[in-house]
Amino acid sequence: MGPQLKVVERTRTATMLCAASGNPDPEITWFKDFLPVDTSNNNGRIKQLRSGRVLLLINIKTLIVSVHCMLSICKTWTIFLYMLLPVFYVFPVRRVPPRFSIPPTNHEIMPGGSVNITCVAVGSPMPYVKWMLGAEDLTPEDDMPIGRNVLELNDVRQSANYTCVAMSTLGVIEAIAQITVKALPKPPGTPVVTESTATSITLTWDSGNPEPVSYYIIQHKPKNIEEPYKEIDGVATTRYSVAGLSPYSEYEFRVVAVNNIGRGPPSEPVSTRTSEQAPSSAPRNVQARMLSSTTILVQWEEPEEPNGQIQGYRVYYTMDPTQHVNSWMKHNVADSHITTIGNLVPQKTYSVKVLAFTSVGDGPLSSDIQVITQTGVPGQPLNFKAEPESETSILLSWTPPRSDTISSYELIYKDGEHGEEQRVSTEPTTSYRLQGLRPNSLYLFRLAARSPQGLGASTAEISARTMQSSRCLSLQTLF
Repeated sequence: MGPQLKVVERTRTATMLCAASGNPDPEITWFKDFLPVDTSNNNGRIKQLRSGRVLLLINIKTLIVSVHCMLSICKTWTIFLYMLLPVFYVFPVRRVPPRFSIPPTNHEIMPGGSVNITCVAVGSPMPYVKWMLGAEDLTPEDDMPIGRNVLELNDVRQSANYTCVAMSTLGVIEAIAQITVKALPKPPGTPVVTESTATSITLTWDSGNPEPVSYYIIQHKPKNIEEPYKEIDGVATTRYSVAGLSPYSEYEFRVVAVNNIGRGPPSEPVSTRTSEQAPSSAPRNVQARMLSSTTILVQWEEPEEPNGQIQGYRVYYTMDPTQHVNSWMKHNVADSHITTIGNLVPQKTYSVKVLAFTSVGDGPLSSDIQVITQTGVPGQPLNFKAEPESETSILLSWTPPRSDTISSYELIYKDGEHGEEQRVSTEPTTSYRLQGLRPNSLYLFRLAARSPQGLGASTAEISARTMQSSRCLSLQTLF
């Protein structure tokens, strides 16, 4: 057994052991600082006991002492040498309050993650180290380590501050490690409408998150309609104008915050309506019929796109449709879809147009319709259409005029712009198949309703082209 490394306080005694066995018994020689130990010339501070096996160093004052022992067998020559060089660190007696040599560090982890927090403290005497969460001790009192304590945290779901406490008879110190669990962002504040136009809404909102947000998503949809939200992605600020909306329409808006974990829950929704605009479409299904030889009844339906609250309608009428509409006579109607116009010239054909207006302005005019000022004469047929069926036939369809007794219809058609007009009388039905036409030819059509009192005004002219013959198609393929 060789001498072992020892740490002793200044002025204390160190005991060193060096033992060996052999045949014959080995002789033990001690060396101090590489010089043989002389026990007679050291004021009694070095003593050898038990045949040299024990060395006493009394009243040590130097800071570092090097001691080793040598073992010899036979006195004339050494056949085995065993040497160790233990070093004595001898410190003066000193008392040092605790301090952190490795203070705990902050950590940022994902939800459900794990982390180890290391805390190391030194001092003289060495301090005990424990962990606390608020007022709760996390380290058992009977198992409190000295100098170093590692706190293991698993499946962490919430952010918290953990306190490392180092304590000795000379004082108590603390250091805090902040464990932040990365989480989805909280919902932003309810959006506030700051500006509104007919086609856009400007929103502002509060972030609602103490931590930085990567960007926001604005969700919007028409209110009271079961459809998914449309989303505007990548909004970097807390103010945004949503464009492309319909005039005078109610919408619902909400905001979602996004961070590097993902998107959080949406904010509370806010509802608002876009501003009014002039109608973007004309009144629908405009009709006119005679009440007397000088009075006509005009009726219509609301525009498909009113873009606001319809304030009223303007009915324009004239016997000369070639004039600009500003030169036509005008009749204003408030909050109604029907009106009468009197004081007309009998036995004349009048053209009629209608527009709707909001508080912002007038919408477009409807297509003009014609009416003849003759009692009992029917109005124009409605929804007149022409669809090609074959190389030689076209199917015509329409809707009868309202509240009129129709005895027949008169179809006027011609082959091309400069063809001669042909007339066909049909039964009072709602469709007619015109046959015997030329392939791949353009035909123009007008239709008028007839009653026992006379022929009404004809519709506006429409056109349709017969199909190309299969023989022509085959020739085109060849050439």
